[in-house]
Amino acid sequence: MYHLPIAASLALALTSLPAAAQFIDVFPPPRLEVNPLSNTTFEVIEKGGAGPREIWCAAADYAIRNLGKQRGRIYVVTPRGPAQTRAGAKGVAFSTLDPGIVARTGYSVTTDIAGANLLVFHAEQFCSDHIIEFNDIQP
Repeated sequence: MYHLPIAASLALALTSLPAAAQFIDVFPPPRLEVNPLSNTTFEVIEKGGAGPREIWCAAADYAIRNLGKQRGRIYVVTPRGPAQTRAGAKGVAFSTLDPGIVARTGYSVTTDIAGANLLVFHAEQFCSDHIIEFNDIQP
């Protein structure tokens, strides 16, 4: 009974926030496991129906946070297939160094072609794909 005024106060406080500050992350990006293979190469382990965009997001996040790679490109070294670091899983190996493989991917975001690459900044943008603004949800 005493919790009702607190809940009502909280609801009023949240509705008084500017519209830009109100968002609900209904579909958070999957937290994918990333395992190092060397100082410049790492593997993203696929799970939960994650597609190429989520895998590139995890690769960019790892490159930025763990390898200090703020600029430049990340490259698919080993396309999606049996993981090297987790038995029975699927994975994609990436590198911050150009593997010397020419990949013609056009505008496709793929993890199935060795040599496919994106700017770290571009790949990181896939991490915010799942943010839904408060007014985007219709009753």
